[in-house]
Parts: sequence; C-alpha cells; structure tokens
Amino acid sequence: MNRFKTSKFKNTTPKVAKKDGWINNVHAGSFSCQGNHIKASSKLVAFNSDQAGGGMVGVTSVNPSDGQWTVTQISCHSDLVTDMDFSPFDESLLATCSGDATVKLWRLCDPEQQQPSSPELTLQPGQGRLELVHFHPTSSGILVVATAKSPLIWDTSRQEVPLAALEQHSDQLQSLSWKQDGSLLASSSKDKMLRVFDPRAQLTPVQSAKSLQSNKDSRILWAKDDLLLTTGFDTMRTREVRLWDSRKLSSSVSLLSLGTSSGMLVPLLDDDTGLLMLAGIGDTAVDCFEVSTSEPFLTQVSHCLTDTSTRGIATVPKLALDVISCEVVRVLQLTDSCIVPISYQVPRKNSGHEFHDDLYPDTVGTTPAMSAEEWWQGGNKQVDKVSLHPDKRPKPAAKQTSVKKELPRGGSKEDQPRGCSTSSSPLSTPSSTAAPSRSPSSTSGLSSGFLPSPSQSVKAIQNMMGPTSKFRHIQGAVMHRDKHITNIRNLNLTTPGECDGFCVNRQRVAVPLAISGGQIAVFERSGPGRQPDTALPTIQNSVNVADLSWDPFDTHRLIVAGDDAKIRVWQVPEGGLKETLTEPKLVLQGHTEKIYSIRFHPLASGVLVSSSYDLTVRLWNLESGEQVKVLTGHQDQVFGMAWSPDGKLLATVCKDGKVRIYDPRKSTTPVQEGPGPEGHRGARVVWVCDGKYLLVSGFDSRSERGLYLFSADSLSSGPVANAALNVSPSTLIPFYDPDTSVVILTGKGDTRVYIYEVVPEDPYFIECSSFNSPEPHKGLAFLPKTECNVRDVEIAVGLMLTKTTIEPVAFRVPRVKKEFFQDDVYPDTAVWWEPALTASAWLSGSNGQHKKLSLKPKDMTPVSEAPKEAPVRKYLPSSVYLEEKTDEQKKDELLSAMVAKLGNMDDPLPQESFEGVDDEEWDD
Repeated sequence: MNRFKTSKFKNTTPKVAKKDGWINNVHAGSFSCQGNHIKASSKLVAFNSDQAGGGMVGVTSVNPSDGQWTVTQISCHSDLVTDMDFSPFDESLLATCSGDATVKLWRLCDPEQQQPSSPELTLQPGQGRLELVHFHPTSSGILVVATAKSPLIWDTSRQEVPLAALEQHSDQLQSLSWKQDGSLLASSSKDKMLRVFDPRAQLTPVQSAKSLQSNKDSRILWAKDDLLLTTGFDTMRTREVRLWDSRKLSSSVSLLSLGTSSGMLVPLLDDDTGLLMLAGIGDTAVDCFEVSTSEPFLTQVSHCLTDTSTRGIATVPKLALDVISCEVVRVLQLTDSCIVPISYQVPRKNSGHEFHDDLYPDTVGTTPAMSAEEWWQGGNKQVDKVSLHPDKRPKPAAKQTSVKKELPRGGSKEDQPRGCSTSSSPLSTPSSTAAPSRSPSSTSGLSSGFLPSPSQSVKAIQNMMGPTSKFRHIQGAVMHRDKHITNIRNLNLTTPGECDGFCVNRQRVAVPLAISGGQIAVFERSGPGRQPDTALPTIQNSVNVADLSWDPFDTHRLIVAGDDAKIRVWQVPEGGLKETLTEPKLVLQGHTEKIYSIRFHPLASGVLVSSSYDLTVRLWNLESGEQVKVLTGHQDQVFGMAWSPDGKLLATVCKDGKVRIYDPRKSTTPVQEGPGPEGHRGARVVWVCDGKYLLVSGFDSRSERGLYLFSADSLSSGPVANAALNVSPSTLIPFYDPDTSVVILTGKGDTRVYIYEVVPEDPYFIECSSFNSPEPHKGLAFLPKTECNVRDVEIAVGLMLTKTTIEPVAFRVPRVKKEFFQDDVYPDTAVWWEPALTASAWLSGSNGQHKKLSLKPKDMTPVSEAPKEAPVRKYLPSSVYLEEKTDEQKKDELLSAMVAKLGNMDDPLPQESFEGVDDEEWDD
C-alpha cells in the first residue's frame, strides 16, 4: 500500500454480534497445544471441547437455516485434540490430530444429524504426540503433520509411510504454514529458528536463520508475494509482529510491538484484502491491520473489544460471507462458553443493495488444481479463481453416488445419515471420483427392456446397501411423567464400575444412597410420583454397597455385596419397606477381599456367583447358605461375569486381557481362554445368538470404547468381529434381548443409548437408531418382557436413573398395522422369572429350560394372518391420458362442463323460497 494512496479498507468496521446471535452450549476450556482451537469451512465450524479430556470436538453451522445454532459433539480421539483443519476443497471434511499419536479424517454431517462414529481414514505416524495438521492449498490428498520436532508430508492415498519426513528441529515445533501456491512450507520453532522447506526438492531447509527473539510460543504465516509474517515475543516478553523476506531471513523488514501480555498472538490473514486479524489467547480484544508489500507494511485498521476472553479464533471462508452487506471478513471468537461472530464491513452508500466489485476480487475456488501424485512429481498448477458476485458464482455440481470403498480399517462403511456428504472418498481428485457411465445393456436386469422381479430388486438393493434390520428405526421414548419416581435424595453416584448403579424387578426398585452405613432405598413401582422430603425407611447394609441384585425368582429377596467381603441377603416385606431393615436374613462369608460383582443363575433358584479382589469366583447355594465352588485362573480384576442361556457355562472378562469360559460343575479352571479387549478401564460380557457367541463391551489400547464378538466354541482365535464406538471413560453396560437379538448399551454418565442387532454372520453388528436422553443418566435397567405394551410394538422397557428421578423408557418399533399383533417381532418368550430347577438339582448335574409364553393378547390377530389388501391404483392408467380425442369429443366435453356449471334452468330461484310479508304489516 503506497503511503500517499488511501486504502479502500481503512474504514473497515467490526460489528460484534448481539448475544442472541452467539453460538451457545460451547464448552471450550483451556488447552496446552499449538493449534488455534477452532476452524471453519464455508458450511461448518469445529472447535475444541473440554469433554472427555479434550478428545471431543464440537461441531456447529456457519449460517444456520432457521436462525438457531445446533451444537453437537463428536468423539475423535482418546487424548487431547491438538489441532484440526478443514479441507479447502470439501466443506465437510475435517482432519484432526491428537496426543494419542494419530491423525483422523472425518466426514461431518449437518449439526442436526447424527455425526459419524468412526473416521474415514486414520494415519499413525508412530512418533508420539502430534501437534499440527494442515491441508495442502492446491492439491487434494496432501497433508502436513507436525510431530514434536519434525514435519511429515503425507499422501492420504498411501497411508503406510509419509512421502517425506523433513529435517528434525532441535526443539519444539510451534507453527507451520503452506505458501499460497503450495510450493513451499515455512515453520517456526522453540529453538528461535525460522525455516523454509521445499519438500519436493530436499528434506533440509532451503532457507533458515535464528531470527526469533524468544523461545516462547510463536506463529508463522505466508503473507503476500514472498513475505512471511510471524507473531511472538521479544527478549523483554513484549508481543510483536514481524514481516520477513523469505529469501533473506536474517533480518525482518518490519516490526510492530503490541504491549506486554502472556497470551500468544494468533494471526489470521485474508489473502484477497490483505487484512490481518490478531487475537491474544486470554485477551478481550481483536486487532485488525492491513498488510502491504511496501512501506508502511502494517497499518492498523480497527481495535475491537469483546465481552469475554479469547480461547481460539478463526475466519470464515470468503464464499460464506454476506457480500451484499460489504462484509469482507468474519471472525469467530471462541470463548469458554460460546462462539462470538464478529463481522468486518466496509461502509458503503449502497451497502445491502448492490455488489461492490472493487472490494471483492476473484477468490480461490474449491476445486483442487491437481492430485497428490501430480504435485509430488513437480506440478505447480494453481486453483482456479471464482467470482464472489452472487449472480456469477458457480452452481454446485450434482452429487453422484459412487460405489462404496472398503475403509482403511477393514470395516464396512455405515450408511451416511441424512445431511452428510455422499462422496465415497474425499481424498481424490474430481476426475477420479466421477462414476463411470454405464450403458443400459451393461446394467444388470435391464438389458432385456423389462424390469426385474420384486425379489430380484430386493436382493439387488441388499447387495448394494448391505443387510438391514427390522429394528433399524427403533425409537426410544421416556414415558409420561405420571409414571416417574421423583424427588430421590442422597443418591449414591459413585458405585463401582462393575455395578449397574441400581437394580429393578417387576414390583420394585433398589437404589444405593450416599448415606453412611451403606443404606439402600426401595421404591415400589406401583406408587410412582414425588417422594416425601422426610427420611424414608431403608435397608441398612452397614458397609458400602459394591453390587446389588434382585433374585429373579423372588421379587422380595435382595442380594447385596459389600466392601467387607460379605454378601447379605435381605427380605423386603410384602407391600414394600414400612420400616428400616437392619438385620439380613443370611450372610455369606468366604471371600477375603472386597467383592466386585454378583450374578444369579438364570435357571436354578438359589444359585449365586460372585467375584472378588482375591481373584476368585465363588458359587453359593442360598438354600443351604454355603459356598459350593471356588473358580480360579484369573490374574487380575474380574470386570464382568455372565451365565450362558442354558445355565451350563459361566463366562468372565478380566483386566489381564483374557476372556474365559468355565464349566463350574466339572472344573474350577477355565475350559476355554482367549484374548479380550486390550484396554484396562473395564469390560462387560453377555451371551448372544442362542449362546453361540459372547459379546464383550470394553476398551481398546487407545481407550476407545468398542464391541467384540467371540465364538463360544473358539475363544482362543480372538474376536470374529468388532465395532469401535467412541471415547468415554464409562464402561458400556449391555442388555441383550434374546427374542429379537437386539443389544442395548449405555454407560453411567452417558446421554446416548446405543442399539445394535447382533447376527451370527457377517456383518455381525447392524446398527439401529440410538436414543438420547435429555441429561446424563446414572444407569439403565430393564424389566421383564411382559411389561412391554405389544399394542405399541414395545420390544423393551427399561428404568432410567437420573440424579433425582427414576423414569421409564420404552423402545418401540415403528409399524403401520398396529391393530395386528406383530408376531415377527414377538416370538414366544422365555418365562425366566420362574425357576426351571432347584439349586441342589443343578449342582447334582441336572439341566432344565424355561417354559415359553406367548405375548399375543386374545383380541389381536397376528399380522402374518392379516387379510391381504388389494392394491389401490393411485393414478389412472397412462392410456387415459394418451388416448387421442376427436374434435367432436372435445366439443361435447366442453359443452357438458359449461352446462354443469350453469346449472338446471328448471330449478327454482333462491328468492322464490323466501317468505312474504303479511298485509297488516304494511299498514304500520
């Protein structure tokens, strides 16, 4: 900018959005990493969230359609997300890097839609914590990733090794920036060095100099032409901005001091206008400067004060700006609890009515100039520029549905939710993603000119889309408030991870309380409503509750395991607790350490199994009150236990990384053993698919929650299938419905309930719609199948425990003909609340099975026997429309229509029906 020439941007004015225009429900927090904490595409905004240890990223919209912002969370990594970047060629593609040493690429959906649970691509450089990630500005599929001391250039289509590992810095790498033409890469480091790399020519810098004054945080950006811009600190800890000639880094061409402060200055440059935004982390101000290639290099334009301190800052791409209002830059300020949009507008006379060409030169488009391979081979093509004029902008290309590719992780790609991009690979050039044209003769089923049969169509669709579940659209809903138990006080929220948090049966609910003496409240399901503020009668267990369970065959008997290695048997009187119980009916002693968990036998009455810190699993006969077996073989904490459906075998999952199966009546050592989940946070196990498989919920080595399916006949061969879910500290507690093969999972403190159908063949896990509770719940326990309302097609009913309430939740399958009994959803169910044999009979070697019960009401007809309805033609046959009519026919039709409209001339007129006036009335 010439010193004698006035800049058109000198009067650019910042306009901070009003509070009703802020994006709320943001939990940003403060993190120690090199990223800017927030990034924006022309459609979406992604930002760091303090949830799950910083491993989650928040997602919202740039311009919401209804004026209200929706904020959603996506679990990205098992450690802090250190940096993120949107692809310049795909507004929905986000790259994230983390302290867990991985880079992941996510195809995000609209915030109103369910976000993906797994990334499209995962890179594992294997060099420890990653600090920075940036997309290449001109070619698709190229990323630069910063480890602690070295930049790595990756081609995402070749995931195994990077294209180049540039020379290591001698200290912490603090910032990276691609030149606008994509030829050079600049870096700043804690060793005070500035470096410029040409990654395609050599691994060492083409220019370098010890130029920075301090080893505190610094940032680097490419400015116009060959200028580099850095922010950092001088020797007196004063914040400064410097401009450098990249061909001579020994001295700066311009210096600007901005006062003393501890917060790092984050620079953001708009290449089209030369406007530079500066915001200090922790500051409440955003400064705007204009950058020029000649004196004066830096000219201040504005100083904007904000209400809250800055945690991160980002600019919105030019294609998302309101150009009619002369908006030239939009800044998004990330604070602790919200995102504040700041619009920079140039005052113009006809602002809001016309487009001002002089403010908006053509800007970089969204189509990559070349592929990764072309760039790596030396190509220097530039991205085509596009006009910002509303009438000249390129129309978005019609989306093509491309063939699904196998994910790098080997799993099948889930159906994209509505609102997600349907592109199969965001990492290739447009030419490579275009679907090949297909002639009619090459299309299966259409070569003869006839449509395929319905069965062929269904099979073809299934082959393309993969298997589907009749429960795919299952809906969870909290029942009416008049069925809630409310005003629960002193709830114990710190029960061990092996405990479900509370337990239920058809008649009552038992909830541990955070009151000394290990007290347990018992609520009758027949008396919902608000509980009194006064103290309730309780069970005084005398020690803290480790686990508790109702006897499945006696709704009055409650078994409680305590911290003192004892198991107490309590008998709740008919009608519920009327007074405090202090003496148990029976005390079982045998364990030498605190007990983990207890489980009842599914068929035999009075058979109980318990696990303990003494690394043993013990069987008890409640009829005699004696210990009958001690199972050994565990090397560490037992996370979970489960009886097989026939009651013959017992499965355990252990912290030592093993899954074991015991036959307790024949041996005290495991009959099978195999590798389990690698994580050590916790796990649960349940038998599925008629006892042929074991389903284990646990954690992988990166603390990501997942599901693992084992064949019960070959544990040693490892899981036959697994599904990664998300990152969260709580263990997923599974409930399995053997009638539908649907498993419902959630963790204590979660808001989301996952639902899968488990099938004994590939793909094994079929994901169904999930249920989200309005607030984090403390547990979810399920009732017998007889509690389901089959008229509403309920397949499961559970009770959800919150901080102060117990709320029933029904899981329903949407059906059209609800007047019929859905016998495909309701096979005869096992009467598991009645014992099949006694404890002594089972221990002596006898086996049994439950009786079956039909859930069909007498007044309902099975849907399989419903009368077949004749199809109703919605439209007239095409022959009616295509039939050629003569002129005479057309004339007759027209006359008939006109006569019908005029009506019959013989009909009396309306006034003829009116009553006349009597003669004497005229005299008045």
